[in-house]
Amino acid sequence: QVQLVESGGGLVQAGGSLRLSCAASGHTLSNYGMGWFRQAPGKEREFVGAIKWSGGTTNYADSVKGRFTISRDNAKNTMYLQMDSLKPEDTAVYYCAAGWTPNAYSAPRQYDYWGQGTQVTVSS
Repeated sequence: QVQLVESGGGLVQAGGSLRLSCAASGHTLSNYGMGWFRQAPGKEREFVGAIKWSGGTTNYADSVKGRFTISRDNAKNTMYLQMDSLKPEDTAVYYCAAGWTPNAYSAPRQYDYWGQGTQVTVSS
């Protein structure tokens, strides 16, 4: 069983930056794929980005490519989402997820564990 806890959300002005963290416990992530998703009010959960823990291959949604960066810290068993040049449309609850299949998948069904989410609000 893997437990995931997100942190780092908050309120930021458009053009600003935030860094989200996803701390994992219960299992090391070396054989997992990890992802970030977000859900805005009234909308479906959407893919943001993902990383294959072993090797560090990343995959991003077109809407965030060039603005968001995923990284991981093996020693801390933690994944990060650096979000720059934030826009009001980035406002959502952000979730991290872990999947047994070690790849950077974009589909939620590929993930087996989910965090509780952290709110990101970008004001215009």
